[in-house]
Amino acid sequence: MFSDIKFNKEVPVYIQIKDYIKEMILGGMLQSGEKLPSTREMSSIMKVSRNTIIYAYEFLEDEGFISIKKGKGAFVCEIHVEMQEKWNVNWNALINDYARASESLDIVKHEAKWKKGMISFKSIAPDENLFDVEEFKKAFLNRMSIEGEKILNYGYAQGYRPLINYLLKYMKNKGINIKGKDILITNGFTEGFDIILSSLTKTNDKVLCENPTHNTAIKIMKLHGLTIEGVDMDIDGISIKKLEKKLEKDKFALSYFIPSYHNPTGIVMSPEKRVKLYKLLKKYNIPIIEDGFNEELRYTGAHVAPIAALCGEGNSVIYIGSFSKVLFPGIRIGWILGDENIIGYLESVKRSRNIHTSFLDQAVFYDYLQGGNFEKYIKKARKVYREKYEFAIECAKKYISSGQVMGEGGLHIFIKVNGINSRKLLDRCCNKGVIFTPGDIFYTDNKGSDTFRLGFSRVTKEEIKIGFKIIGSEVENLMKETRGKENV
Repeated sequence: MFSDIKFNKEVPVYIQIKDYIKEMILGGMLQSGEKLPSTREMSSIMKVSRNTIIYAYEFLEDEGFISIKKGKGAFVCEIHVEMQEKWNVNWNALINDYARASESLDIVKHEAKWKKGMISFKSIAPDENLFDVEEFKKAFLNRMSIEGEKILNYGYAQGYRPLINYLLKYMKNKGINIKGKDILITNGFTEGFDIILSSLTKTNDKVLCENPTHNTAIKIMKLHGLTIEGVDMDIDGISIKKLEKKLEKDKFALSYFIPSYHNPTGIVMSPEKRVKLYKLLKKYNIPIIEDGFNEELRYTGAHVAPIAALCGEGNSVIYIGSFSKVLFPGIRIGWILGDENIIGYLESVKRSRNIHTSFLDQAVFYDYLQGGNFEKYIKKARKVYREKYEFAIECAKKYISSGQVMGEGGLHIFIKVNGINSRKLLDRCCNKGVIFTPGDIFYTDNKGSDTFRLGFSRVTKEEIKIGFKIIGSEVENLMKETRGKENV
């Protein structure tokens, strides 16, 4: 029976042998006290080296499955595996409201799915072909040689201190006064926003934001049982007039904004509007959570300082940062910058959930950043993405001419076409091999049925041209059908 084993190339042979024998013991094929073939016999049966069998036997002994008696051989230990009557639990009946809400808001599960061969404008992740993989390898080897034992052990909830110091300087260079402020390292934006809401809100609190806004933020706010009050946007960001009307009528616990390369519209809030927004929220004493989404992907114009830069030594703005939409989203490193006292509480919440973000990832990422690699990478990435952005704008205006095209940078554009339903459009485009993100998932009030987002970061110019042509053609077909129905 030992000759039946089939080896693969992925797993070391001694582990495969160990697991094979273990499975036979647990399955009752090898009984307690039964003697195994000698290492020499087993190596002959399995056609592997004797040392491989010796190694496998040693591991089986270490794990308590066999006993090796000197001069006598290897014997199966007394393993008690008593199969009990089948017991099934109705887990669906035990799922709580939080889990059910999470599942219902999971757009990965419920939105249209990409299929092989499709041109996909769904993603706004960075193009992995631009990653400096060789430089990252060097950073990994360098950091492991310096402090490998340390970074493979438990770390600190607040984060890897050299990375925190690097990011404090990075934020200072954005014009933010870091006096009295500190940073918490998180697993990207999602965890950061969740920790903030967990720490600063309670069920039914009202939160202000732009309308539309980041779908993940909407999901997290809903899961916390918050009331979301979206404020419509103008061409240069949130409507200050409409915001003021809401502030006059109601009280709000927090506000959340994406002032740069807004998701999904791509709009950059003007410097003047940022000042007005800040002053208005200061008047009503409503703290600001600023999402630094895609700030690094500026293609034209002067640097626009974050809202967090406006408060000077004040502490009214909490800034959430992440490189995930620019570089290495797989390592999930983000950060929260805020008043050092609130960071202390957020650190404790972080520790209670997952102890800390991977110290290995943080340390290697720090080594990569401090070597000047990020500056070189972002210069290259800006050039590539700027060309794609300009081409996407050009193609959108040419092929989707009936739509209002929005987006001033970043990795996507947003389109509004009066009179069409973007989900009907998506169905038709999917049949033609093109997929995108319908805009209604970004709205707080069930609007946006005539909008959609097109991400261009991971597609070629040729795919942009072909895909936009198909979308534009189907837009025209839908509009003709709509006009035909109106004339009946």
